[in-house]
Amino acid sequence: MTEIGYYQLLKQLPQIDQILRLLEGDDRTAGATRSLVVKEARTAVDEARKAILAGKQPDTGAAAIAARAASRIERGMRPSLRRVINASGVIIHTNLGRSSMAKAAKAAVDDVMDGYCTLEYDIDAMARGSRHSHCESLICQITGAEAAIAVNNNAAAVMMVLSEFARGHEAVVSRGELIEIGGSFRIPDIMDQSGATMVEVGTTNKTHPHDYERAIAPETGMFLKVHPSNYRVIGFTKTVSVADLRRIADKENAHRLPEDAILVYEDQGSGSFVNLDVYGEYAEPTVAESIALGADLVSFSGDKLLGGPQAGIIVGSKKLIDRLKKNPLARVLRLDKMTLAALEATLRLHLDPKVAMREIPTVRMLAEDPEDTRARAEKLRDAISLRIDAACADLAVVPEISRAGGGALAQCDIPSYAVEVAFNAGNAQDCEEYMIKQLPVPIVGRIRQERVLFDARTIIDDGEITSIAEGLAAYFGQLD
Repeated sequence: MTEIGYYQLLKQLPQIDQILRLLEGDDRTAGATRSLVVKEARTAVDEARKAILAGKQPDTGAAAIAARAASRIERGMRPSLRRVINASGVIIHTNLGRSSMAKAAKAAVDDVMDGYCTLEYDIDAMARGSRHSHCESLICQITGAEAAIAVNNNAAAVMMVLSEFARGHEAVVSRGELIEIGGSFRIPDIMDQSGATMVEVGTTNKTHPHDYERAIAPETGMFLKVHPSNYRVIGFTKTVSVADLRRIADKENAHRLPEDAILVYEDQGSGSFVNLDVYGEYAEPTVAESIALGADLVSFSGDKLLGGPQAGIIVGSKKLIDRLKKNPLARVLRLDKMTLAALEATLRLHLDPKVAMREIPTVRMLAEDPEDTRARAEKLRDAISLRIDAACADLAVVPEISRAGGGALAQCDIPSYAVEVAFNAGNAQDCEEYMIKQLPVPIVGRIRQERVLFDARTIIDDGEITSIAEGLAAYFGQLD
């Protein structure tokens, strides 16, 4: 472009006042502050100027620049935390909020948000109550434990247990269970922060009962077992069960005072209430099974296999849970009213495993028959076909593999079906970016071999099917 060409294009750039007048009548700017509108108007003009100086020839009309500014304002006014449609096939998607909760949980949250609630008020006694009471009896009914407490996540639960029962004592743990959990938090680091002294036994792949027996010392306060919910050690391996740890602890405790007894504590991680036998060797043990095998304490997440809100739940003997309730960390790590409401509603659904599988989306997705996902994928394909020109893309329902995600059922292939979109117009990368960045409700699928896949297992309902179809139609529509 010649210097004269630069000059002429730069002269054509509209004044900021002209852009502002156009933006005043644009519905996309409704509710925006004056300062935001002015900022984006100037940014849109500046971007056009930079494009010209870079040798490009952007549309310098006031309407085009105002439209670009309006789009930026609209995106800027959207909440940062908002709903997403998960068509990735990853069921407990950590980046997308982990579990998808039941409608009953949402209704419970709405109810306690609308005014005041019985967070720490005992209606029967007409006096101050405890926030721990809302979920404890339900957890005990489901797991068979004597008592329970819920804190804000499972890492907090582990920290709390170690701090209360292993501070100043030794906690014996297998080298094969020194895991790193989400966000680079490692078991050795948590133990160090808790004031416990970690004693490693066994090897990475094999730990035997006699390894624990040899590690027992006067300072031993706990056997810590970390269930491999987010990893697998396969091949030449051996681990020690909760039942074996119980036997070893009982033998030693026969010679100790009750206050010096060695505790058996299992960090179960995923925390399943429903027996997912469909996964065979990959099936997670239920919390009730660990309690029945003799664990003094078991902790687990609320937003993984349980299908509820973020929480760390600790179950065990009443004597031990009562100590945790009095620990200063119980207040530091306590749950708020909205989380408690969602958790209580989710637990009530778990009282009947069949109801849980039907009403809790995460549990339904984990247990659903692949043929049901095929039917949902076919419905999505048909919905897309009605909304796009057949020349834009070739659609097919294809077999796929979903994942549990969220540190649960590691390495387990979950058969599913997906709609595969092969592009004749546009391309997979641009489509993915458009559906995540441009749509009011982002849609997250995945790309494979230049094709976009929408996995039906993680699509919740017909409303999401419609949204995906309309989102894809919008992508092809803006290519014209």
